[in-house]
Amino acid sequence: MKTVIMVVAHKKFPMPDKKGYLPILVGAVKNYRTGIEYQRDDEGENISAKNPNYNELTAVYWAWKNLKDVDAVGLVHYRRFLFASKPYKLSNVISIDKVEKLLSKYDVILPKKRNYYIESNYSHYIHAHHQEPVDTTREVIKKEYPQYLAKFDQVMKIRKAHMFNMFIMRRDAFESYCTFMFGVLNKVENQIDITNYSVQEKRVFGYLSELLMDVWLETKAFTYTELNWGQLGGKNNVKKAISLVERKIGIKTKTHFK
Repeated sequence: MKTVIMVVAHKKFPMPDKKGYLPILVGAVKNYRTGIEYQRDDEGENISAKNPNYNELTAVYWAWKNLKDVDAVGLVHYRRFLFASKPYKLSNVISIDKVEKLLSKYDVILPKKRNYYIESNYSHYIHAHHQEPVDTTREVIKKEYPQYLAKFDQVMKIRKAHMFNMFIMRRDAFESYCTFMFGVLNKVENQIDITNYSVQEKRVFGYLSELLMDVWLETKAFTYTELNWGQLGGKNNVKKAISLVERKIGIKTKTHFK
């Protein structure tokens, strides 16, 4: 079994020194600097130019269209990884051997769900971002992908979700996921105008895809397991908690913290 886990970055950063991890530079035309010897997301068939709107999904698209000689594909972030055990440090990210052992039993590996406690996934989205994109997403699914609508509505009502666009999938699951996710996002992109969105809010399709993961997973009924995730440099839990309360009372604030 051949497994590749992409480590998405927009700049040079310490990377895992382990078999199977592939550093990939997203938004490569803009972000490349001398000395960054990563795989670029602008080679072959790609949507690299859409990185300001699609975030790490430009790496996912690159793998979908170009990384054909592998049995499993994964994505993590340059500061956020999956771990089988503590401590959460670069030298202890999950090994490919452990990943492949899990993939012999499950189709998909995901980070543990994020719990929003006081609000649903839909409420969290519309308090953090513009409402039109998520409502348009529902309309697209209702019209073009009706078999996914029941699970979309269900996911919007609950308070937990697999976030961050992080995953490791067997190839058949990966193909299914990309076909659905990029199909929906392309249609939403053609129906909304983000010209006047802030730089952060123009990352809209990356935000929407976080919600689509569970919609796809629950509809297709692929088997999955969860791993702990850790953020190198620590998590800004206090800032996130304050931001959540501010958004609930109508104060627009950051939703993503480094």
